[in-house]
Amino acid sequence: MFVLSTNVNAGYKAIATLVAVAMVMGAFGFYNYAQAANVTNVSDVLSDSGNSALSNHTIQFKSPTGITNGQTVGITFPAGFTIGSTAFGDIDVATSSAAANMTIAANCAGTEKIGAAFAGQVLTLTFCPGDGGFVSANGTTTIKIGTNATFGGTGTNRIGNPSTTGSYQLDIAGTMADSGHTRVAILPTVLVTARVDTTFTFTVTGVATSTAVNGTTTTRTSSSTTIPFGKLVANQMTTLAQNLAVQTNAINGFVVTVKESQHLLSSTGADIDNFANGVESATPVAWSAPTNNIALENTWGHWGVTSQDTATTRSVQFGSNQWTGVSTTPQVIFSHTGPADGVTAGIGSTRIGYQVQITPLQEAGDDYSTVLTYVATPTF
Repeated sequence: MFVLSTNVNAGYKAIATLVAVAMVMGAFGFYNYAQAANVTNVSDVLSDSGNSALSNHTIQFKSPTGITNGQTVGITFPAGFTIGSTAFGDIDVATSSAAANMTIAANCAGTEKIGAAFAGQVLTLTFCPGDGGFVSANGTTTIKIGTNATFGGTGTNRIGNPSTTGSYQLDIAGTMADSGHTRVAILPTVLVTARVDTTFTFTVTGVATSTAVNGTTTTRTSSSTTIPFGKLVANQMTTLAQNLAVQTNAINGFVVTVKESQHLLSSTGADIDNFANGVESATPVAWSAPTNNIALENTWGHWGVTSQDTATTRSVQFGSNQWTGVSTTPQVIFSHTGPADGVTAGIGSTRIGYQVQITPLQEAGDDYSTVLTYVATPTF
């Protein structure tokens, strides 16, 4: 009996001891069933990871416990990052628990959802008490800092990267239950170089008879080096043409001009003047026959040029079947403002027409001639 009674008393003592230990553990918080957790899926994407570069940040994380109204999120940028003038206007906050970005101000004095402010290297985001901001359990929070923050206005300030190459840890904490870390790498930019040689080819080719050229048709065949008008008949137009092709990788394109060495001149001293009636004009006009005034030698015959390129650098373009004189001063007949393939009409190729017409008064001569000079100039 005595032994049994002793065991019973020992049992009571053991129970009392367990109760006392439980009270102590409770007092020190050992029975905190809402344990904090590590944030997950943590990242910070930089717009520029170069040394000392100004960079946007896109920070994202998932909080297992969630963030309740009134709690804060603290993001600590390590030493070396330059916060500068970055403030709430450079920050966007969006969560998976909100339909859109949350309104932000410097503090929670108004109706904004988030108060955002830097103190040194720490950005504190306060989910303003009573204004409804929260993140549900396992919810995602996305924080944009810099010019990538565009909600309610575009940010103007970015954070400066450290000048020293390395891996840097950002800490995420605050009064929210969860915390964690992520890292960014700061490293020198990589210079990529390459070289592309300049290319430029200019080709002139002949055009067969009965070929269309800017609203009219050729009556004879040319070659790459000759415009053989041949025997001219009074009051009849004679038309020839040449094709021009340019292939180049010049970033600013090219310009092609043409000029004559003189009027169509005979060894007798007679000449066939420039269109129209010897009075040259830079403005293209419709073809007209020479006026055949016995008192004005320059009205007995004339010749001119036209171009199918209707988008040159000329002040006045060639319209359909419009002509100017072939001057001793270079005039633009073909151009483009970028690289050309030597094929595409108006970009890499065009057709130039030459036309002559005489009257019965035009002086006889079997050796009328002049020299045309094309000058093709690329601009790299």
